[in-house]
Amino acid sequence: MHVHVRQYLSVLAILLLSGPALGQALPSVIGSRAEMATWSDPLEALGTLHADESVTLSATVTDIVAEINFQDGQQVEQGQLLVRLEDAEEQAQLRSAQAISDERRNALGRTTQLQERNLAPRADVEDFQAQLRQAQANIHALEARLANYQIKAPFSGRVGFRNISTGTLVTPGMALVTLDKLDVMKLDFSVPESFLGRLSTGLSLIATTAAYPDEVFSGQIASIGTRIDPVSRSVDIRAELENPDLRLRPGMLMEVIVQQRVRDAVILPEAALEPSGDQHYVMLINQDSDTARLERKAVVIGERRYGDVEILEGVAAGDLVVVHGLQLARDGLEVRVLGIADDETGIRALLEADR
Repeated sequence: MHVHVRQYLSVLAILLLSGPALGQALPSVIGSRAEMATWSDPLEALGTLHADESVTLSATVTDIVAEINFQDGQQVEQGQLLVRLEDAEEQAQLRSAQAISDERRNALGRTTQLQERNLAPRADVEDFQAQLRQAQANIHALEARLANYQIKAPFSGRVGFRNISTGTLVTPGMALVTLDKLDVMKLDFSVPESFLGRLSTGLSLIATTAAYPDEVFSGQIASIGTRIDPVSRSVDIRAELENPDLRLRPGMLMEVIVQQRVRDAVILPEAALEPSGDQHYVMLINQDSDTARLERKAVVIGERRYGDVEILEGVAAGDLVVVHGLQLARDGLEVRVLGIADDETGIRALLEADR
């Protein structure tokens, strides 16, 4: 009886040790290659958009609107006349001043001719010269006053809603129309003061908004505030975003990600990591012409992001590591590699292809 038991155990041990030799299938794994990629530490914040230039045009005189030369939301050019106020009285005063100027110029000419023939004193010539300069100064003053009756665009941009009509009586300070320069947008946000040493002008950032959830807008930090808020302990940052299609609008809330410490780094999928206490390991796949064998290797990790992890030590770009099948993976184990997962071929597709 005991002899038969010992024989049975011996046969069972032989079968277990010689499983692969008798046709037992090798454990299957899926690998992924370590890649060298541009990496950065993201700093997230919320910001508000402002137009590159923005103004609310208003009147400086009291009068009636005589002419409106724009439509709601129209793109206008610098110097374009937008609103003209009734200026008939001022135009008449200008014509009167111009007539007086012409009269005094003629009188000066006649007096100058007489003085050249010694028929008029030099003092008369000087008096008429002074009177002519006075008349010309009156013309310049009236022309400057008339400019207040013409509301022109101080820069190229897009006007807002038209809330006035012809015949409206306007007064000084009354808002007539808004004008915004939208081809470049200013994005203002604040970050904790602890990040101040990592920020500098020219740093790249990306921003998203709920209005365009599938769009990512790129920009750069243009300036950093000179003061720290003593209450919030934060510093104000201003970035600039290109807006060639004018989709971004002032007042929009944007989620901002600043790219800090941009560098080249070795990147692996997080699924390749095997944490053990404070240490992290990966299973390298060493392949030759006939076999693939695993090697457990300790790594030092850096930042994590979106399912990827930065590898500081332990793995080089191009190394093949296990990302699926780690449950059965052991150091020195011979395995069958189903495939290599990448951006084009996922783990699920490789598993389905092996069925």
